[in-house]
Amino acid sequence: MRDAIYQIRDCLPVWRIALGLSLIAILWLATTSSPYPVPSSPSDKVNHVIAFVELTLLARLGWPGRTVFHYLVPLLAYGLALELVQSQLDHRDFSWADLLADAMGIALGLLPWPLVPSMAKAPENRD
Repeated sequence: MRDAIYQIRDCLPVWRIALGLSLIAILWLATTSSPYPVPSSPSDKVNHVIAFVELTLLARLGWPGRTVFHYLVPLLAYGLALELVQSQLDHRDFSWADLLADAMGIALGLLPWPLVPSMAKAPENRD
């Protein structure tokens, strides 16, 4: 069982595809004016934290062994880009608080997690 878990953990293409799909889904959620209910927490800031914890963990699984800045800079840039796009929409607006929540999610995602390869450990395959 343990070998199967590590085999899944080390399947980089799966995590990279999951990250790409998550980026697309979060972009849609951040820009939609859809009246359809989307499952979420009661707090928009909690949604931001959860989304960016997920993105950070997927990035760490997809590209293990990178430094903090390899995860932090692109993910913060993505959060800023979302806010800039939202500032141009009639039904959304720019929020520094949302960007702060994104940063908090990234920080939580950078903490040590079980089954997530350490950032200090050199990766075997650095595609």
